[in-house]
Amino acid sequence: MSAEFTMGATATCTDGFCGVVRRAILDPAAGTVTHLVVEPRHRTGSGRLVPVELVDTTAGEIRLRCTLAEFSRLDPAEEIDFTDDGGYGRQTEPASGFGSVGGFGMSGTGSGTGLGASRPILVNHAIPLGETEVERHERVHAVDGEIGQVEGFVVNHADNTVTHVLLREGHPWGRKQVAIPVDAIASVADGIRLKITKKQVEDLPPVSLDKL
Repeated sequence: MSAEFTMGATATCTDGFCGVVRRAILDPAAGTVTHLVVEPRHRTGSGRLVPVELVDTTAGEIRLRCTLAEFSRLDPAEEIDFTDDGGYGRQTEPASGFGSVGGFGMSGTGSGTGLGASRPILVNHAIPLGETEVERHERVHAVDGEIGQVEGFVVNHADNTVTHVLLREGHPWGRKQVAIPVDAIASVADGIRLKITKKQVEDLPPVSLDKL
């Protein structure tokens, strides 16, 4: 049985709405999704790292097996550092490998500097060591050029392994949804890069996600 983790989907706790799915955190060595990042709508508060063990999916909605109070105590999705150099010179180490798909990896943090503080503020995406993130609408590249943007993932519900990458609606072929098998992925560095051509993506058979 498969579960669909669509970025941009609304997320609810057992006692109410808690936010929107913004990013997915992956363990590239195991080829699994480990967390979803859920942020309040309009980014009005701190997002949280939600372990996939707490996640159920239904009809495009993410339901969490926790209360709003329990959600608020989950690990924050961002880390804020005060720095004397504005973050210049900071480096990140890429995670690589995705099970049998070599090179599935990308930089482990995202950052920005805040203005108006006495010291520059560096905001890093909080990502568990050795894991990596994919944000909504990351670019998807075939070997002969860009084909669209990622919308989410299909995972095996039994062990949370990624089976397909979902292409955003509005790609060149007009299908409502295209699911790209994970064994067609070469890397997730500077966007998702495939080992197949645009024509091979176009020729992928339509997929009924409820049968995956």
